[in-house]
Amino acid sequence: MGRIKICRIPGIALISVLTILFISSCSVRKWDETEMGTIRIVTNRNGQTLGYSTTSGVTLLVDKGYAFKDLNKNAELDIYEDWRLSADERAADLASRLSVEEIAGLMLYSAHQSIPSAGGRSGAAAYNGLPYAESGALPSDLSDAQIEFLTNDNLRHVLITSVESPEVAALWNNNAQALCEGIGFGIPANNSSDPRHGTIADAEFNAGAGGSISMWPGPLGMAATFDPSVVKNFGEIASVEYRALGISTALSPQVDLATEPRWGRVSGTFGEDPQLAADMARAYIEGFQTSYGEAEIVSGWGYNSVNTMVKHWPGGGSGEGGRDAHYAYGKYAVYPGDNLSGQLIPFVNGAFNLEGLTGMASAAMPYYTISYNQDTVYNENVGNSYSKFIINDLLRETYNYDGVVCTDWGVTHDVTAIDGFGSTPWGAESLTEAERHYKIIMAGVDQFGGNNDADPVIEAYNLGVAEFGEEVMRARIEQSAVRLLKNIFRVGLFENPYLDVEKTRNTVGNPDYMQAGFDAQLKSIVLLKNSNNVLPLDHNTTVYIPERYIPPIQSMFGGAATEGSWIDPINPDIARQYFNITDNPDEADVALVMISSPSPGSGYSRTDAQAGRNGYIPMSLHYGPYRAEFARDPSLAGGDPLESFINRTYKDKTVTASNTTDLNLVLDTYSKMKGKPVIVSVSISNPMIFSEFEYNSSAIVANFSVQDHAILEIISGKTEPSGLLPFQMPLNMKVVEEQYEDVPHDMECHVDTDGNTYDFGFGLSWSGVIRDERTVKYKK
Repeated sequence: MGRIKICRIPGIALISVLTILFISSCSVRKWDETEMGTIRIVTNRNGQTLGYSTTSGVTLLVDKGYAFKDLNKNAELDIYEDWRLSADERAADLASRLSVEEIAGLMLYSAHQSIPSAGGRSGAAAYNGLPYAESGALPSDLSDAQIEFLTNDNLRHVLITSVESPEVAALWNNNAQALCEGIGFGIPANNSSDPRHGTIADAEFNAGAGGSISMWPGPLGMAATFDPSVVKNFGEIASVEYRALGISTALSPQVDLATEPRWGRVSGTFGEDPQLAADMARAYIEGFQTSYGEAEIVSGWGYNSVNTMVKHWPGGGSGEGGRDAHYAYGKYAVYPGDNLSGQLIPFVNGAFNLEGLTGMASAAMPYYTISYNQDTVYNENVGNSYSKFIINDLLRETYNYDGVVCTDWGVTHDVTAIDGFGSTPWGAESLTEAERHYKIIMAGVDQFGGNNDADPVIEAYNLGVAEFGEEVMRARIEQSAVRLLKNIFRVGLFENPYLDVEKTRNTVGNPDYMQAGFDAQLKSIVLLKNSNNVLPLDHNTTVYIPERYIPPIQSMFGGAATEGSWIDPINPDIARQYFNITDNPDEADVALVMISSPSPGSGYSRTDAQAGRNGYIPMSLHYGPYRAEFARDPSLAGGDPLESFINRTYKDKTVTASNTTDLNLVLDTYSKMKGKPVIVSVSISNPMIFSEFEYNSSAIVANFSVQDHAILEIISGKTEPSGLLPFQMPLNMKVVEEQYEDVPHDMECHVDTDGNTYDFGFGLSWSGVIRDERTVKYKK
């Protein structure tokens, strides 16, 4: 590349300097350096800002007056170290230099990591060989396991869950980046997060006050605004907050179509409509990935950019009977309407078709499901990550996607029970762990979610060498390395992965961001019923708000169930700001009942299986007992190494929702109010059957994960409702059983006592049924 020259830069220790081609003398210095503890910040005038740690062993190189980081400590300015070159050039150069072991590390994505790692879903970890509470470690210190996988397994993609505070997250990031910077080629950590901007229901909103992070409605609530600009604004704000936490990849958005109304992950989607979901996906990704002004490096990418990992290709919302593929009993996605192409619309027309400079979502995640009988080339029924047809032929070749493809978490682990959680090698159960990795790599996947261990990736590489030779396998994994490295280069992590803790403190959850999130919550609330214009309520109204029983809840992600408890369903201190509150229904003018939509259940019962039946039970959108007399028999798909039968029907079996107490609460309150109005506020996670209580309600307000404060703003009339339903509300369970899992808008809908149909796009304002440009654009 050129010859090395040693120059003394005023005020700087002796450092290595590369003179490119015929340059033989030191150029005018075009950079300045400041200290931030053990971090040095180097500002190149009209160039990129660098950050490096004095503990990592990295020094500076200077070329034509500009500073660069000597990440591999060879005293030469290598192509991958030169921030003037494109991300494509730099990624290709660095990938060519990496060993098989280093590429294997890049192909790993860590299991869930909390900061500090003191327990919870991610598990407790050791610090210097001791539990966190006994170790004397700081909350921002790296755990022993984190040091191990960053150092010895060369892992560089870390999934962060809970953090003690934004400041702790920033300090942890700096510690992790300093460690990575000192190893090998100095590849920085690309930290990631699942969605983390949800609401705390009883938290009070105070204009001008900050919080731990801005709070927004859930994805269904975003969809209920029918306004992609709200979602883009969320992405622009959330990306800045993510980067201030050290997070540069979002494991989102989830753009599966909610065409199967019983599915347990409907709440994470943008609803059932393909066009609305595509527009929301595009807006979300544009907001997260695009940097503007001084934050932009090139082509929309920059220091405010967050890579998005759109999920779940090719759509996970058509599981048979609503069952979820985290479990073997839900492994099959079915297509009775022959509508796989419709499931792809949010990806092809949205996530992969951006209007901005970043072009497309930089990463994609396939779902666990077996897309049953959709492989028309190799005729395999295997999980999507294992499917050459789904990944290589469909995603890569048909739709020209060349971003990173990362498996969902745990797809290579062994499964031991039909209802076991965390192991999902569907269709590849008979393979070894290394063989599973090999099959996934050869299907066109780049990365393994939830795997901290490089050994099976290296074993998979060796299997490929034995079959195809070293040259072929080296080219294959180097292809993945280039894709993975591009996403790290484009967001500026190679230049400066470090955070200013004070800036983090002032950024995350600042008042402006909190206000924007609260405004979005207000726009997401849907008024479904308002008989005799009972709403809005006057400030002098006396309101009875009955206590609510929260039954034990079993998370679909495993772990122990919560204990049942009686609660105040709304923060009474907030409620008193709006109305007179009484605990005596006889004194009340109206009642406000707070409930959640029926919990559909999982669709499988170990008790049923132990009784000699097949274990499959209905998933219900009813509160009360439901007998599945119209269920499909036989099932469309079935078969598992742990089962001796194929037919997964649950016909004529009966279930009751775990939260049937919510229905009882409405009916009991209706009785106590003796004809006075009952207002029902329902937090909705899935479509639901309204016929059980709608007659007993004067008004129904639907929300999708918002703060109590936002609900009261609507009920009190301080804000007019404008939200619209992001999916249909079915007439009954017969309609649900007979709809097609892969087809949207195919159910007969509930009609209330006021004559309104609870269809996709329905909502009321104070003036009546909303009909505006949104309902014209997004129609069935």
